[in-house]
Amino acid sequence: MEDAAELPDDAAYLLARWDEAFPRRRALGAELVHRYDDPMRIYHDLRHLRTGLDVVDTLFGEMAGAVGRSADALDRRAVTLAAWFHDAVYEIPAADNEEASARLAESVLPAYDFDEETTTEVARLVRLTRDHAVAAGDVNGAVLSDADLSILASPADRYDDYALEIRAEYHHLRETVFRRGRADVLGRLLARPALFHTPYGRANWEAPARANIERELALIRG
Repeated sequence: MEDAAELPDDAAYLLARWDEAFPRRRALGAELVHRYDDPMRIYHDLRHLRTGLDVVDTLFGEMAGAVGRSADALDRRAVTLAAWFHDAVYEIPAADNEEASARLAESVLPAYDFDEETTTEVARLVRLTRDHAVAAGDVNGAVLSDADLSILASPADRYDDYALEIRAEYHHLRETVFRRGRADVLGRLLARPALFHTPYGRANWEAPARANIERELALIRG
């Protein structure tokens, strides 16, 4: 791995963040950065990881203030690690990337002196990103899920770029097949009572996310 000064901006930023959060474990951070830097990734790349980590920071600030100092359930360390690992394995057309990413976390974290409790929670959170089904009271899951889905509430031009990036990752599919599958995914999202689980996410992202999804669905169907 190159020195941070020689890395692309996102990679250098991410490696510096890793070093600050998890000192003396640079080899693992460098491996994760390398995974997200795969040129086959168009959306699930370094930018996605960087954005996710930044949103986790924002949500933890909001959640900590709302829940209070006594909330032991807020585990920033585990959620941050889960954000790093949640797309560590991303192969198309594999359907088990979240499971593979969770198993990767379970295999490597103990080797870098992360305790069993942290490892178990990281793996649980990574698996949660498969369907973003967050149980009531699961504040760690709420933060990670909302961070992962926050792209849905982007300004229209960024959302449109995101939709094109997802299409590019599935370039092997014929257009009709992709449109059918994408419409199914978007329809299931719209059918949920709520897309976001944190108070901040519900207040700030729910309405624009639904508007973006409805607009994309209209384009697909039209």
